[in-house]
This record gives sequence, structure tokens and C-alpha cells, in this order.
Amino acid sequence: MSTTSDSSRGPGSSAQAKFAAADIDVKTLTHEEGQRLRRKIDWHLMPLMCSKMTFADKTTLGQSAVLGIIPSNKLSQNQFNWLGTIFSLSFLFFEYPQNLALQRFPVGKWMSLNIFVWAVALLCHAACKSFGALFTVRFILGACEGAITPGFMIVTSMFYTREEQTRRVGYWFLMNGFAIIFLGFTSFGTPNFKPWQWLMIITGLITLIVSLLFWLFFPDSPTNAWFLTPEERVQAIERIKVNQSGVENKRWKKDQFLETLKDPKVWIMALFAAVVNVPNSLINQRQIIVNQFGFAPIHTTLIGCVDGVVEILTIWLGVSLTRIPALGRGYTSILMFVPALLGSLLVNTLRDSNRVGLLFSYWVSVFFIVPFPIFLGWAGSIVSGHTKRTTTNAIILIAYALGNAAGPFMWKKEYQPRNHIPWVVISSCIFSGAVLIFILRTLLARENARRDAETRDETYDDVYVLTEKPDGTKVETRVDKTFLDLTDLQNRDFRYIL
Repeated sequence: MSTTSDSSRGPGSSAQAKFAAADIDVKTLTHEEGQRLRRKIDWHLMPLMCSKMTFADKTTLGQSAVLGIIPSNKLSQNQFNWLGTIFSLSFLFFEYPQNLALQRFPVGKWMSLNIFVWAVALLCHAACKSFGALFTVRFILGACEGAITPGFMIVTSMFYTREEQTRRVGYWFLMNGFAIIFLGFTSFGTPNFKPWQWLMIITGLITLIVSLLFWLFFPDSPTNAWFLTPEERVQAIERIKVNQSGVENKRWKKDQFLETLKDPKVWIMALFAAVVNVPNSLINQRQIIVNQFGFAPIHTTLIGCVDGVVEILTIWLGVSLTRIPALGRGYTSILMFVPALLGSLLVNTLRDSNRVGLLFSYWVSVFFIVPFPIFLGWAGSIVSGHTKRTTTNAIILIAYALGNAAGPFMWKKEYQPRNHIPWVVISSCIFSGAVLIFILRTLLARENARRDAETRDETYDDVYVLTEKPDGTKVETRVDKTFLDLTDLQNRDFRYIL
């Protein structure tokens, strides 16, 4: 038996362990009660996460490329590429500090502050008249983005079971498709009034409203969610016991940090995140590419709406297929890479005169975006321990930023209009991503088999937390190991989802 106190640094001292040990009588949840609670969480969390306008904001640079931002600011092709890269480099630089801040401060409030600054920076785009000014506001956007995706990943892992996480990540990634549709119609409706400036103003104002909604309504964790009763808060934690990963712990743990750096699967995931996001530079280039297929700029903005529909349908298909046990996360991701590879190869080999074929091949290549949201939900469910999870998120998103930073520089003037070299790079990244996912899945499957063959580890079965009752009496309460903030390597009962 082990006992911990408030000052302890052991696994039993975590915030969720003390909350779980609180003197609240909660009966075991039935399946129907668990589903009702999940629906309540969905109704209060998902609308806010899906209303996040940075999904639209990320596409504004690409949309504005054919709507006048390049001549208005006297940009060269290289300078335009740098506007995409500086966003990712800033994201990279601020990613780990932002993750530390998410662990130190209330998640909802910290995210809302970053969304507010993001909105102000986006509004400032409309006043920019030079590369230097655009460079500055894009740098600010990247710094703020460092809090958004990891914040969403942390909150998703605290409120949802591992089986539910991939679909929820897919839902808020779907908003990128809706954002593209929204911006396409906005651009088309303002052709004679510097539409690129209207894009920035409209999305900036909406993002300001979203920042206020996040400040007022977005929860930090199940332990203080305003929309849950005290009993439901305990039930929400009880519901995710199957994750074997706890809820939230504000203390940074050196041992978990070091374990993360030594864990091979973390670096496989990081390499995957870097490789598959090199093609992500298509976000800023898609309007130019379609224009170079032979379509007029004003038609290109409407065609961009179809891009959004394709993203919505492909991501929805991908996250739905993960529910098939034989496919899971790993094989579904590999399956989604197949049409993406075919599409990218066709774009590179079809004749210039076949512009409809080129356009449809480009849309098929968009399948390459599907594995990454599946992967993000998967990554959050195969790592346990709050410090390890936040550190893993930081490493993955730093790699994500590196891939996004490198991508824009393959789009050079001399490769236009067909961009054969960039499409070769895209095809290579898609193939490499499929190989890395196969390696990761194989590694996890073998580790599960190894743990199944082991004698059960009882090290953390009897851990007690010292708590204080309202009358001042201190008592020791046994805490289930699922609330001890153990890592996936420490907790041998942990099994990896495939």
C-alpha cells in the first residue's frame, strides 16, 4: 500500500485523484445514463469547438491569393510562400510554451484569450499594404494557433472515451470544409470591393464573437464544467475510466517528460505529422493551382466551395470507417491514402488540355487530409499521463509545424503552371505517411500482445490519497489506479487502440 499527501509528487497526488476520492455518493453508470451524459457533453462542447473560426482564418490567405492580396501588397511568389511559412514557424516556436500554459492555466480561458488576439491580428490584415506588415500579423496568428489545436486535443481527451475521441476530432476538423464553402461564397459576393480585405474583416469579426463565447462557456475540465451538476462531474470522470489516462493535473512531472522523449512511438508519430503536412501547403496554393488549370479567378472562388464539400465528405467517411473493428484507426488511415496517392499521380500525368480531369484528380488527392484528424484523435488515446500527453501533443504539433513550414517553398515560379516537382513531393509524402502508420500500428499491436502475455502488475492497486473533510478531519481514501495520472508505460493494464 502507498499513501500520498497534498505535497506529494507521486501518482496519487493528482488533481483528478483527489476529486475521485471526494465524499460524493455516485452509483455506477448504466449504459443509458452514460449515453445521456455524453449527449449533454456533446451539446455543450461540440458547437463551440465547431464554431471556432480559425478553421476559416487558415484558408483566408489562400482565398485572397486570387482576389488581389498579391498585387495590393506588391508580393513576389517567394514572399507569398513566406506568409504561409512564417505562420508555421511561429506556431513551432510557441508550441511548447503554449502547451505549458495550457497545463498551468484554465484551458478554456487561455484559449479564449488566444482567440481574441487571433481575431485582432486577422482584422489588421485588411489594413496591411506591404510584405512586412503581413509578415507581422501572420507571425501573431501562428503564435495564437499554438494554443488552439492542443487545447482541443486536451479537452477532447478529458471529456470523451478513447472510442469517442477520433469522431469528435473529426467533427471539429470538418469545419475546415464548411469554412472553405463560407469563404468561397463571401469572396464571390464581393468582386468589386477588394474582396481579400472583406475576407479578413468578416472572419475577424466573427472570431471576436467566438472568443467571447469561449470565455463565457468553454469548460476547463469535467471537474468544473458549468453545465454539469456536482454528481454529473463525478460521473463524467467515472465514464472515462476506460481511457486509463486520468483527467487533468496542473503539476509538470519530470519523469513523464523524460519518458516521452525515450518513447519510440512518440517519434514515429512526430515523423508522420511532419511528412503528411508538407502537402498541407495546398491550403494556400489551391486557388492558384485551379486558376492555372485554366479557370477564371471568379470561377475559381466558387470551385473552391466544392473543395469544402470534398473535405467534409472525405473526413466524415474516414472517421466513420474507424468504427469498423477490422479497420480501426490504422488501417482506415492507410485506406484513405490510396485515393490520395492516385489523385496526386493523375494531376501530374494528365494532359494540360484535360482541365476537368485535372480538377477531379485534384479533388481526389484531397483524401490526403483525412488521416491526420484520425491520427490526432488516435494519438490522444494511445498516450497516458497528463504531462506525457501534453508533451507528446507538443512534439507532434511541432513536427506538424515543420511540415507546414517546409511545404510552401516547393511552389516555385519556375514550376508553374503544372507544378510537376511539388506534386512528386506530395505523392512521396502520401506514400511515406501510409508506411509510417503501418509501422506505428504494428508496434502497438505487438505491445498489446506482450502485455496480454504478462503476469498482471499490482504495483498501483492500493494507493491512498490524504483528503480533508469540511470539519477539518483528514482521512485516507483509496483511489482507483485509473485516476493516478500514470503513463501508458507505467500502467500495464493500459491497452493501445489500433
